[in-house]
Amino acid sequence: MKNIVILISGRGSNMQAVVEAAIPDVRIRAVLSNNENAAGLAWAAERDIATAALNHKNYPDRAAFDAAMAAEIDRYEPDLVVLAGFMRILTPEFCRRYEGRLINIHPSLLPAFPGLHTHRRALDAGCRLAGCTIHFVTAELDCGPVIAQGAVPVFDSDTADTLAQRVLAVEHKLLPQAVADFAAGRLNISGNRVSSIRTADADAFLSN
Repeated sequence: MKNIVILISGRGSNMQAVVEAAIPDVRIRAVLSNNENAAGLAWAAERDIATAALNHKNYPDRAAFDAAMAAEIDRYEPDLVVLAGFMRILTPEFCRRYEGRLINIHPSLLPAFPGLHTHRRALDAGCRLAGCTIHFVTAELDCGPVIAQGAVPVFDSDTADTLAQRVLAVEHKLLPQAVADFAAGRLNISGNRVSSIRTADADAFLSN
């Protein structure tokens, strides 16, 4: 059984997708946030998942907040920490602490459009494809080894909001898959590349 801790900043729809996937041999130990008003905390608490919020504004600097969040995370002895809409840039020390067991979902086809406002930037750039990326986290923002990507078409009528909704539907499928692959030991990191070893059981889970 793999212990998972999920970090969110808002409603946590990707966190919900992971929880509802009921991934074999995965236990969601806690959902944590930097925002005490994050709607996802109430959703998780209603399902008897431990929750906590640490307001980053209560800490003197980013390093102090990251140290406090790491201490809270470590209470649950995580095998994997999932950033599911956690809107904080992490210090290199935090990234190193969870190296190889910290993943993030980003709403663009990296390396295109790291950072914020990805959908607006994709539209402004005239992209015909947009999407999302799941990757291992490193100290360099949105640049870690890529686990999976999913693409959607960009329509002439799209706004940032309509494109975001279409990408989000893909995120909700890919993130549980990535967590399942990690938990089953199917992911191997080699440099900046991640290979996935699939089995018949894995394919059956992913097709559900």
